[in-house]
Parts: sequence; C-alpha cells; structure tokens
Amino acid sequence: MVLVNTLATALDYFLPAMSDSIERLYLAVLAARHLDPATSRTARLFQRGPAKMAKKVAEEAIEVAIDCVNGNSEAVVRESADLLYNLAVLWASAGVRPADVWHEMERREHLLGIAEKLPKSALKLPKPAQPRFSRRPIGALEGRSLRKRH
Repeated sequence: MVLVNTLATALDYFLPAMSDSIERLYLAVLAARHLDPATSRTARLFQRGPAKMAKKVAEEAIEVAIDCVNGNSEAVVRESADLLYNLAVLWASAGVRPADVWHEMERREHLLGIAEKLPKSALKLPKPAQPRFSRRPIGALEGRSLRKRH
C-alpha cells in the first residue's frame, strides 16, 4: 500500500502556477516603476514611497477581511488580487523578491508543516507600561455586518 500526502500533492501541482503568476506580477511591477506616474498606478506608488505602499497593503488586507466576514466570496477574490498587487509593489520597493518569500515558506514548512505560522520568540518580553489614558475596548467582529469605505 502506497500512502500519498494528497495535500502536498495538490500543493505541488498548484504552487508552480501560483508562484509563476506572482513572479510575472512582480516583474511587471519592476518594469512599470519608472513609467510616467500620471499614467501608471505602479509608478505613482513608487513616487509616493514605501509609507504609501504599506498603507495600500493594509487597506487591501482590511477589505479582504471585511468581505470575508460578510461572506462575500467574489469580493474576497477581487480584493485579494488587489492585495497581491500592492504586496508585490511593496516587495519591489523593499528589494524583496517572491523567491525570497517562497524560501521562507519552505523553511517554515520543514520546521512546522505547511499550515502553521512561526511562533513569536520564546523570550518573555516585559509588559508595556500602562497608558496614561484609558482606551476604548475593540468590539468583536462576529455577528456584525461590516462596511468598507470607498
């Protein structure tokens, strides 16, 4: 009897296509970064710098999360594509290649398995000082319908 890890087999099938797509996106971002900012969104993001790029990544990630909570799968797909584009722009700005990320994912897979996030440092960090003012608690998202800003 031959045992086959079907998850790993499925991932082996899709990973080259996924990584190729993101590699093509990354190369397109590199090619567009020096175009005219008046006509190229990518060039405009490079002109505005990494802080603006990081803000766009955060905005898109929030939109993906909101659409997921609201059960809107089609919007999750659209916003995920936007997130990947903005992430590729941020990577290019930081000098990070998609292959660098794939290598880190591979390293983590060998340590913990493909579906695990690396734990934070085992070192105990000191607790931060209490703020001088009290903050409002953040309400749970469950059971609430969230709306995106446009």
